[in-house]
Amino acid sequence: MSEPVIQALDRLFDLAASDTGQARRAANFLLAWWNAQDNGGFDLADLFGVDHAVAADMAVVFVYLGGHHGAIYPDQLGYEDKIVALVHQWRLHETAD
Repeated sequence: MSEPVIQALDRLFDLAASDTGQARRAANFLLAWWNAQDNGGFDLADLFGVDHAVAADMAVVFVYLGGHHGAIYPDQLGYEDKIVALVHQWRLHETAD
C-alpha cells in the first residue's frame, strides 16, 4: 500500500472518529467498505457534503481498492481497531434507539 493511500485512510479514519457532518459521511464511506450489508451503503450524494480534500481522500481509497486484485478490507490493512470503533460509534447506538 502506497504512502498516499495510508495517509488518505488515516485522515478518513481520524475524521470519522470525530462528531461532525463530514465525520458521519466519512464513517459511512468506511463502514460501507467494511460491510455494506450490515452497516449501510455509501450514498454518492454524500460527496456533496464533504470538503474537496475529504472527497479526494475517498477517491484515493476507491482507486486503490478498485486496482487491488481481490477483496481487501480494513482489518487486513491494520485498521481493525479503528473500524470496530466506528461500528460502535456510528452504528450500535442506532440499533439501541
